[in-house]
Amino acid sequence: MKILETIGQAYKKDIIENNYSRREALTKGLSFGLKAALTALPFGLYDALSNKAMAGPSNSDIAAVLNYALTLEYLEASFYSTGMSTNGLVPSSDRTVIGQISKHETAHVALLKQTITSLGGTPGAMPTFDFTAGGTFGDVFSNYQTFLALANAFEDTGVRAYKGAAPSLLGAGAVLTAALDIHSVEARHACEIRRIRGLKGWISNADSNGLPAAIYAGDDNTTQLNINVTTVTTAPAINVTEAFDEPLTMTAVLAIAGPFIKK
Repeated sequence: MKILETIGQAYKKDIIENNYSRREALTKGLSFGLKAALTALPFGLYDALSNKAMAGPSNSDIAAVLNYALTLEYLEASFYSTGMSTNGLVPSSDRTVIGQISKHETAHVALLKQTITSLGGTPGAMPTFDFTAGGTFGDVFSNYQTFLALANAFEDTGVRAYKGAAPSLLGAGAVLTAALDIHSVEARHACEIRRIRGLKGWISNADSNGLPAAIYAGDDNTTQLNINVTTVTTAPAINVTEAFDEPLTMTAVLAIAGPFIKK
């Protein structure tokens, strides 16, 4: 993952410094920054990743990643829609905010479906959801605090999920840009929900605050680009962990979401 993050940074640097469009950067071939990152890879991986970066993923690969994202957006859109339509659940003081988040998630679903179709893929059907997770959260739509806790869980998972999937879209041009656009909005949702709950707007260490620990696994990491950030700053380790979000793999995300998906 850190190798891919290094490559991604070099790719971004190349575009900015040379004022290329993303399409131009892919057509002309990326300059020294990315090439240097690639040559640092273990022998045998250079050609595979170099070709991947230059050509970009195939339409079918992109569609598969977007269908993965679509599953998460279906979950969030359905969750907020159900919450907003449940009489007496969301207090009047929060209905504007929760309602706006609901509209965002619905828009994300629409965009992902349209994009998958335009790539020649088939958008996955919306699953049947059980937001009680088999009874674990039985009062999710009758207790506002439980509803907010699950909203917190879904948003924090979504932020890390998009980050984890981004390297798979390296070279996908506008699709990668759109995915990152959604990622940043999901981060704003997560912060807003956390604030409503009376928490910090960001994750500290791997603190789960009563939510499933798997959502926050690894987020206490203090090493970025092979640098232990605590050694180059006087900030406490907890503040360092708050300054960075870690990606979640597709396997980890699906394991978190699994209890809420019936079929």
